[in-house]
Amino acid sequence: MKQAKDSRRSFIKKSTLATAGIAGLGAVGFSAKSYGRIIGANDRVNVGIVGFSNRCRGSLIPAMLKHAGELNFEFTAVSDIWSRRREEGAAYVKEKSGKTIAQTRNNEELYDRKDVDAVIISTADFQHALHTKEAVEAGRDAYVEKPFAETMEDNRAAREAVERTGKIVQIGSQRRSGANYHAANDFIRSGKFGDIVMVEMTWNVNQPGRWRRPDEVSRIREEDTDWKRYLMNRPYEPWDARKYLEFRLFWPYSSGIPGQWMAHQIDTVHWFTGLSHPRSVAANGGIYLWDDGRTNFDTMTAVFDYGPTDDKSKGFQVIYSSRFTNSAGGTKEIYYSNGGELNLDTNKITPNGGLGKRHAEAMGMEENLLEEQSLSEMAKVETGADTGLDDLTSAHMRNWMNCVRSRKQPNANVMAGYNHSIANIMTTAALRTGKFVTFDEKRQEVLAGGEVFKY
Repeated sequence: MKQAKDSRRSFIKKSTLATAGIAGLGAVGFSAKSYGRIIGANDRVNVGIVGFSNRCRGSLIPAMLKHAGELNFEFTAVSDIWSRRREEGAAYVKEKSGKTIAQTRNNEELYDRKDVDAVIISTADFQHALHTKEAVEAGRDAYVEKPFAETMEDNRAAREAVERTGKIVQIGSQRRSGANYHAANDFIRSGKFGDIVMVEMTWNVNQPGRWRRPDEVSRIREEDTDWKRYLMNRPYEPWDARKYLEFRLFWPYSSGIPGQWMAHQIDTVHWFTGLSHPRSVAANGGIYLWDDGRTNFDTMTAVFDYGPTDDKSKGFQVIYSSRFTNSAGGTKEIYYSNGGELNLDTNKITPNGGLGKRHAEAMGMEENLLEEQSLSEMAKVETGADTGLDDLTSAHMRNWMNCVRSRKQPNANVMAGYNHSIANIMTTAALRTGKFVTFDEKRQEVLAGGEVFKY
């Protein structure tokens, strides 16, 4: 049971070589010169914007523009059902790139255009899956923000469409393009970490205004947008500016914390282990402080059971907690084995909590302590991509752009989104019903107390 003491230098070398493949044809290190050897490499890729959101303005558009000159991509149109956002989107692209782009009132108009090869989708949470389905069935590749889907009906429909059309779809789970996360994945899968016995994740803020848009809510008018089109397949209800602009606070337009924050972190569990989804989820929470009319919780905790579905004796727990009401603890992701921990906040592997000599000998065992190592050192490689937290989106966008050209699968393909959505929907079901939640593999349905969960 003694922890194997393989050469640290050997592991770092192997991890570095593997990490070199993060963001472009699966890798960043794909030079501009190499594009000349790919069919269609000299053709410009024209990109449309589906939904000019704050996320699009602050991260997605700048990320694409950073690599657009080298990889020959260009924005050509923006689609948004709110007239103000259309105008702002076109003005923003003009300011940042000097390019005048077309404004379309909806996605049908966008996909009627001949100058749109791919799209970046950054709309309301509940729309992502169906907008992805629209895009690929219209023959376009897509970069789509997470969460991928908030119901299994939408999740299955979008997955089927992507697989049927063969289009390149990148889910906005940008951790999958982070060098440190690739190093963590390599280390866990190498067997040197040992079996995962527990994962702890948190995402804490103290922000009463998080996801609130009071200024925009006061100014938007129903006649400036298309409320029925916005609702898509959700039940009809009268116009509500808050549900249009502050959708993350209201179910069934968003699950809130699970879809926005947990989706990022739970995805790493699936990636590092190869497991598709939890075996079960129990959760509770509430609106404990920010009672401003929202229906999504400001505080929640979920406990997941993960492991092979055919062997209940093997597995581990994931504990996820999040609150809007106190920021202590911040954001953390810590993986534990019997030999220590892998901490994605500090980017270090340490023997913290591992089986020490005294307790091991008392049971006739050998100590099991991990060697302290740095994920940043393992992942250090000259790639030309960004490695900082704010730059993960840039690396992730570059990976998608490269894959649009190479037709290889991106770092976070549709199954990454499909699987994180299962975990999110299971959590939502547990929070909203108070029941023990499982997943029916055959029907691909989330079950709360043995019954299919419906919103």
